[in-house]
Amino acid sequence: MHKNPYAKGVSGLSMIKVSQVTKIFGHYEQKALALLQQGWSRERLAKEKQATVAVNQVSFTVEQGEIFVIMGLSGSGKSTLVRMLNRLIEPTSGEIWLKDRNISKLNTTELREVRRRTIGMVFQKFALFPHRSVLDNAAYGLEIQGLSKEERYRKAAEALRLVGLNGWEDKYPDELSAGMQQRVGLARALANDPDILLMDEAFSALDPLIRRDMQDELLALQQKMHKTIIFITHDLDEALRIGDRIALLKDGKLIQIGTPEQMLMQPADEYVERFVEGVDLSKVLTAAHIMRRPETISQDRGPRVALQLMRDIGISTLFVVGKDKSLQGVVTAEQASEAARSGLTLQEAMHTEVPTVSPTVVLNELFALSGKAKLPIAVVDPDGKLLGAIVRGAVLGALAGNLPDSPPSSQSQLELYSASVTDISFAAEGVLNHAAEHR
Repeated sequence: MHKNPYAKGVSGLSMIKVSQVTKIFGHYEQKALALLQQGWSRERLAKEKQATVAVNQVSFTVEQGEIFVIMGLSGSGKSTLVRMLNRLIEPTSGEIWLKDRNISKLNTTELREVRRRTIGMVFQKFALFPHRSVLDNAAYGLEIQGLSKEERYRKAAEALRLVGLNGWEDKYPDELSAGMQQRVGLARALANDPDILLMDEAFSALDPLIRRDMQDELLALQQKMHKTIIFITHDLDEALRIGDRIALLKDGKLIQIGTPEQMLMQPADEYVERFVEGVDLSKVLTAAHIMRRPETISQDRGPRVALQLMRDIGISTLFVVGKDKSLQGVVTAEQASEAARSGLTLQEAMHTEVPTVSPTVVLNELFALSGKAKLPIAVVDPDGKLLGAIVRGAVLGALAGNLPDSPPSSQSQLELYSASVTDISFAAEGVLNHAAEHR
């Protein structure tokens, strides 16, 4: 299975590495740790030693630019785990690395700098100062860093603009809706441009509609900023919707790490299977999950080149793109054949009215469009650049459990709905032979 293709910031470079981290609460942590390592159960330690094993030998890595979701029921250890990443809670054992720095080795001054400059945190409770304006709330972290008023206001205003709150700088928290207050909290975390964002149940207190809006906002921001985000939630739908990968915890132990597709289609054990059963895939899987790599041709190429490419690959449509990969249209083999005979350019022959969707559109919103579309659906980013293609049957196939693996080298399913590959090959061959005879 592939990562969410909408996560364009994922680089393959490890930003966070957690190695065999354990956290035990109680008066005798190290003694309890020794007993745990000897095979004592979590329940026995709690009963006989009054020691609570919150996190038990958890290991994982998070890549730069990834949205990594840590999910679990109440008491699973997820909030404890995220607070160990910036040492708000000290691990009992194990190591946590941020890039090439072992944070357990940092002194107080170094740790303070990491918290101020490298890691931002967004809480479930908005934690806004009621006596401060929106701008001053967003600028608070920068004020603590000692930035000048002019500089911190400039950065805070930019962060507020990013989260859609420009024009609200002079308002106060009690004048804002819950969703807007959480946007201020997010802006405060973004204002100092941290490499890593820790979001602990950040949207859990919001109404469902506002919560979905904030999820969309986060995904849109990620497209622009490519932050490394650790997102804590107990909501499976939320985890599946925004996560590039998901880590599922149970009783402090890591049960499975995987992409949303892997969690749904390849559960590691019965617990994971029960956890994900009953999920309405049409409300979780998005265009990004089912799109395939599009076969494209530059708008300045000719129709004969398009026909040859279609014949070589075994397809009957090509997306026409500009130099910046922006979608210009779709050309079919029939159109390319006619253009070659008539001396037209691809731009003159192609369809310019192409059905398009964003990568975050969920499948239940794609049903109507995919049912009536006579061309493959183009998946585009906010700038109109082509990211992928959704072919006939992809929506129903995904709901049946047939998700595409990593994008194939051949886009054989990108075929014109009114023609077969055989018809196209004959059409292409006829035009090419005709051209050869008249050289």
